[in-house]
Amino acid sequence: MDSIRDLRLLLPEPVRRLPADLAAVVAVVLLTDLFVFAPVLRETPLRVVFGLAFVLFVPGYAFVAALFPEAGESPTGIEDVDDAEGDADPATATARSGIDGIERVALSFGLSIAVVPLLGLVVNFTPWGIRLVPIAVTVSGFTLVSTAVGAHRRWELPSEERFAVPYRSWLAAGQSELFDPDSRADAALNVLLVASILLAAGSVTYAVAVPKEGESFTEFYLLTENESGDLVAAGYPTNMTRGESASVVVGIGNQEHESVEYTVVVELQRVEIVNGTASAADGTTTRNVTTVRVLEERELRRFQVALANNETWHRPHTVTPAMTGEGLRLQYLLYRGEPPADPSGETAYRELHLWVNVSAAS
Repeated sequence: MDSIRDLRLLLPEPVRRLPADLAAVVAVVLLTDLFVFAPVLRETPLRVVFGLAFVLFVPGYAFVAALFPEAGESPTGIEDVDDAEGDADPATATARSGIDGIERVALSFGLSIAVVPLLGLVVNFTPWGIRLVPIAVTVSGFTLVSTAVGAHRRWELPSEERFAVPYRSWLAAGQSELFDPDSRADAALNVLLVASILLAAGSVTYAVAVPKEGESFTEFYLLTENESGDLVAAGYPTNMTRGESASVVVGIGNQEHESVEYTVVVELQRVEIVNGTASAADGTTTRNVTTVRVLEERELRRFQVALANNETWHRPHTVTPAMTGEGLRLQYLLYRGEPPADPSGETAYRELHLWVNVSAAS
């Protein structure tokens, strides 16, 4: 204990004087920022645990502490003596100051849910936008400023009027109930209560640490760059000249819940579209079938990239056609790993294509 006191003497006096509940608020803010930004710690489930408290409770609690620094209790001293009309004598009721603990906790949740979105709205109109760092800094700054205001307002009050969390009496009462129960029934209920709390905490920890994985898929798309430099899904080149270049942007988004090595094969093909019919196995029904037959093809480019889960990749691709014709197919084939010796749409993991007309150079 003496060593702890010696360490506390190293802290500035305002920090040493912080009430226990406001010191806990500061500790949660610092730990949340640590688990959000530290390279190794941010991969642990504690990031989510501290993050939930940081967003849903702590900012509101600090704000409530700044608004209501005094202790509060429910109205007391109301006598059961009624006048002739059945109304209690208002002089017997003790004046109420501050808010009690239950109201303080309820307001903390409500104000946190109200304040954090408002802070996000303000950040959205700044040059930084709604990103992790600006949001974390803004919420942390608001919480610490509210904590400082709340601490200052408490210090200005007489000691008997200040709000304080009676954690010492809570700990003493908890120890007495757990380790010195009045009866065997109380002991059994205490064991059941502790087991229920541990089970609930373990369930929440497991749900946070091992979240249910959604559907696994890969995004594969083509974009173009408009006049303002933004990437859009429009304005694709359809009329080209042999020997001249046109540009598109190839995009891949890994949502496979694991790292994947991708290969993109780009081909320009002269194709023939054949329409026909096919019969069912029992010969009773027929359906129209369209077959694309490749008459000539040339491979233009290959890309290889390794992407981690939830990572996106964009690569500009300049297309310079070497064959001419109407209705040529510019095909992009995506493979997981190495492609086969003869890449095709049937063997590809994902396939994209553009129909282009290529004329001879004048």
